[in-house]
Parts: sequence; structure tokens; C-alpha cells
Amino acid sequence: MVSGIVVLQATRGTTLSSAWLRVLGTLTGSIIAAAYLSLLRFTAVGMAACIFGTVLLCHAARIPDHARLAALTVAVVMVLSSENPGLSPVVSAALRFVESCIGTALAVLAVLVTPETAERRT
Repeated sequence: MVSGIVVLQATRGTTLSSAWLRVLGTLTGSIIAAAYLSLLRFTAVGMAACIFGTVLLCHAARIPDHARLAALTVAVVMVLSSENPGLSPVVSAALRFVESCIGTALAVLAVLVTPETAERRT
């Protein structure tokens, strides 16, 4: 639900751009958090290092706009995984990614089925 609200913009073009940003940022953050937690235990220092590394990776890959969302996803996956030790970090990351994709897809669908007026095109 939150993903859909965040992605929804005034025009189709900006909504599609925001959707791509959301999906790629969430994917990046989910992969980094799952990889870290599959190898090491959760610690605050480890989470900070993952967030820092995620931001650096996004900038190095020339996708700096995705850094904020990727870092947020790292934090969410890592904290939720630490609170649910019975749930695999990979499953937790996958669930976060799927949830984000569902909300994003609903926002894109809403924009695509709604007629675009001349005012909204600009």
C-alpha cells in the first residue's frame, strides 16, 4: 500500500519513472541485506556498514537516485529479520521486494487506466 502511494505521481511519465526507481532501489537493498544476513549476524554497526556500502554501490553504478530507497530497504529488511529470527533473511528480503512490486504495479495500473487530461500532461 505504501509503495503505491509513494509511486503515484501527477503524470504517467513521472509515475513510471518513480516506479522504476522503487523497484530497482528495493531490489538492490533487498539483495545487499539478504547477502549480509546470510553470512553474518545482525548488528547496528553491520547495518550501518551495509547502508553505507549500498549508497556507495548505487553511486558507483551511476544510479544515485536509487540510493535512498535502497538504503531504506536495507534497514527495513535487516531490522525485520532481526526481529523474526525464524524467518530466513532471503525470504524476508524476497517478501519485501514482492510487497513493493505489488504496490508499485497497482499504482502504475491506476495511472494507465485513468485518462490523462491536458492539464496533467504538463
